[in-house]
Amino acid sequence: MTYKFTTIINKEGKWFVARCVELGVVSQGKTVESAKNNLRGAVSLYNSLT
Repeated sequence: MTYKFTTIINKEGKWFVARCVELGVVSQGKTVESAKNNLRGAVSLYNSLT
């Protein structure tokens, strides 16, 4: 099953912080792509726990 969530990515200092608006899950990375990929992993983990 495929889900679509809203993602907001902001630069905070040297890091990019990615937030999933609907779930309240947050992750970070040194690049936009790494922040986005890390958020995907965090959302997947979140969904496996619920």
